[in-house]
Amino acid sequence: METVKIEASRRQAQGKGVARRLRAAGQIPAVAYGKGQPAEAVSIAPKDVKRVLAAEHGRNSVIELSVDGKDTLTVLLTEYQYHPVSRDLLHADFYRISLDEPVEVDVPLELKGKAAGVVLGGVLRQVFRRLPVRCLPKDIPTKITHDVTALEIDGTVATSDLQLPPGVEVRLPPAQTVAAVVTEKRRIDEEAEAAKEAEATAAAAAAAPAADAKAEGKDKSEGKD
Repeated sequence: METVKIEASRRQAQGKGVARRLRAAGQIPAVAYGKGQPAEAVSIAPKDVKRVLAAEHGRNSVIELSVDGKDTLTVLLTEYQYHPVSRDLLHADFYRISLDEPVEVDVPLELKGKAAGVVLGGVLRQVFRRLPVRCLPKDIPTKITHDVTALEIDGTVATSDLQLPPGVEVRLPPAQTVAAVVTEKRRIDEEAEAAKEAEATAAAAAAAPAADAKAEGKDKSEGKD
């Protein structure tokens, strides 16, 4: 995997005022943490975060964070925050990694082909859009693909059915369903059953305070006697 290089500067002062001044100067506050090391406060250019997100591996890109041109931290972009109105980047978090130690990331799952069951009237349901995987940084895939052309109605794709790149493991049980072809009736029935369960849970939650209040009133009444 090709690494993305970012220049950063250490920042001593913190707080909202400092963050505003940084953004006015074309920088945003960021933090690098992990690997048993104390968190390091830095500032970076927001365009560099956008460059990482636009890279082939996106937020799973391995980054070389050069701090003040002296120290280089190997990191992954873990979090970033946008302004809700202007959509300007406000903050970023990086996690320190080692190139010789496995990391845990989520990668897209792409289903290819038109399932045979769909041709017969079924519906393709993708349970996982992204898969949690574990591998060395150099082995992080851009995505995992699976051909569903032969998948019949009521057919499923389990974790164990996936063809994974060398060195990559999915952090899900082998029998976990990641995709399936179901009938429209079954889909509607499942959604109706889920709605009933949600209603029952909500009703039970609403009834609990009333029952508690009734019991409390009874206790008080008995206490007066």
